[in-house]
Amino acid sequence: MKMIFAGILLMAWTLTAAEPASVPVAGQEPSPVLKGLAQSAQAELERATRELNELRDEIATAKVPLAEELAKWEDTLVQGRRKLDQAQKMADSGTMEMVALKAEQKSREDELAYIANLLDEYARTCETKASITELQVLAPALEAAKQAPNNPTLSSDDRYDRQVAVADLTCTRLAGAIGGARFGGTAVGPDGTVEEGQFLTVGPSAMFGSTNGSLAGVVLPQPGSSKPMVRPLEGELQTGLAGLIATGKGILPVDPSRGGALKALVQKFDILEIFKKGGPIMWPLLVAAALSLLTVFERLIFLTLEQSRRNPQAVQRFLEAVTDGDFERALAVGGKSRFFVLRALAYALEHREKSISNALLFSQSREMRRYRRGIPILDTVITLAPLLGLLGTVTGMMGSFALIGGELSAPGAITGGIAEALIATAFGLGIAITSLIPFNMLNARMEEARQEMEAAAIQLELLVNRPTGPLEAMGQHQTK
Repeated sequence: MKMIFAGILLMAWTLTAAEPASVPVAGQEPSPVLKGLAQSAQAELERATRELNELRDEIATAKVPLAEELAKWEDTLVQGRRKLDQAQKMADSGTMEMVALKAEQKSREDELAYIANLLDEYARTCETKASITELQVLAPALEAAKQAPNNPTLSSDDRYDRQVAVADLTCTRLAGAIGGARFGGTAVGPDGTVEEGQFLTVGPSAMFGSTNGSLAGVVLPQPGSSKPMVRPLEGELQTGLAGLIATGKGILPVDPSRGGALKALVQKFDILEIFKKGGPIMWPLLVAAALSLLTVFERLIFLTLEQSRRNPQAVQRFLEAVTDGDFERALAVGGKSRFFVLRALAYALEHREKSISNALLFSQSREMRRYRRGIPILDTVITLAPLLGLLGTVTGMMGSFALIGGELSAPGAITGGIAEALIATAFGLGIAITSLIPFNMLNARMEEARQEMEAAAIQLELLVNRPTGPLEAMGQHQTK
């Protein structure tokens, strides 16, 4: 529209420049040409205005659906962004889970590798721990387990199955070692013949009986051979052993350890044997333990008797008599009682002419001496017993180090010195610990007795030393 309007103006300017004489003068009518041009320009302007209004109406009409469509696309964009965020979060979560799964997988692989190494080492050491009779049963499984890690054709499950099979066999072997187990095999007789038969294992011992019943005895390892040697028994032992191996039921007619197992069992709980192994320092420890035990026993009897002699009512009657000034009646009450508090008060009252305070101190000291008796012995034992145990430790270790420097072929003597050191220390500490409890108990009882006696002594001293004036004497006379 701007271009059309500019063209009309250019045309008018051209016509005006071509006819200068026709420019109207003020007060004159415009020329017909100018009127036509003005009318034409007016018509064009109106037409352009109509077209502009129509375009505006069209734009207004088309704007609403376009705005709705734009809003729809904006909603679609928002939903797309939301889905993109969710997808991004899921991707991040999946990445984290993937990392965690990879770490867990690596941990599981390390655990499996560690278990595989343990099973491999277990299979190798099991061969050295098993007896020569058990190798006839365990040998195939042990060989398969040892070759499994180096066999590339086997899967991981097959390798684990072969290694676990050895563990299962050893568990079965352990259960059989407790109650006895039988299995077939071959052994060599005394004449060098190889016999087929049954092995019987009971704990660490093993016996063999041939199938034909001609050979039965204790199994012994044979140097340089994978087959054990059988040492037959004689007489009824041979017959009983053959029947036990054949049936799997009965009583073992022989002790392969020659009494060593029973002796070890008895010595394990023998206090005298332990005392002997403790060395010469055990005798002073025994004396200290006896002194502590006798002292505790005597003190318990003393405390029981003193508890039975308690008579607080007599103490109250004694103090009432002193309050009334009747000292003779108070001494009579004190003389009849065996209660230590009343006995101390009666002694002090009897010697009041010299000094009631000194008399109370003396009587308290005399009575507390009875409570203190035996406590120094326990104190000495508590201090001395650990020192004696330490001395036994030193002497035992000295003997062990002396043997290490000299007789290196005597491990039993070396361990004996160490046992002597440990036993002496244990006994010394045990004596001190068991003596400490009654020691503290006796000290507590002595302190209770001292406080009770001091309270009664202070009360007696106050009553004896109270001032007596005319008014008080008159009050006492009226009371009587």
